[in-house]
Amino acid sequence: MTTLVLTVIGGDRSGIVSSLADVVARHDGNWDRSQIAELAGAFAGIIIVSVPADRTAALRADLEALPDLTLAIHEADAAAVDEPTDHLSVELLGNDRPGLVKELTAVFAAHGLSIEQFESGSFDAPMAGGRLFEALLVVPIGPDADLDALRADLERLALELMVDIAVRAQDD
Repeated sequence: MTTLVLTVIGGDRSGIVSSLADVVARHDGNWDRSQIAELAGAFAGIIIVSVPADRTAALRADLEALPDLTLAIHEADAAAVDEPTDHLSVELLGNDRPGLVKELTAVFAAHGLSIEQFESGSFDAPMAGGRLFEALLVVPIGPDADLDALRADLERLALELMVDIAVRAQDD
């Protein structure tokens, strides 16, 4: 089996997921995992599918022929597929301001950690005025990760930016 990572974007409309799933199924593929959202009127998705190796080219062609969607199709690194690992969940809440995401993600980059999942949004602060920013990050951690140093750097960042940051181990 070949594992493919699909990134899909297009104007949001009903039936997009169904048409993608139909193409995958027609090629004896399996829809393994996905993250899909409507953002600013656009459909945006990342989908992992596995397909028999001899059906990969035909699947690619049929996916690329879907109307009104922009797709990028990448073959997954076989070593990374289903690689078991521990994860940290990191939640941030604070006043929204330019550069917040840059400063937060720089901490993980400095520790050589990759961000597996990142969800964020901003909203009007109740009663206080202004905008609040919230983020949830899921970060895989290996046995060599220095969690004490990471936590210390995140705590230092929280103080500098005057935001709340909560870090906890995530059960798989």
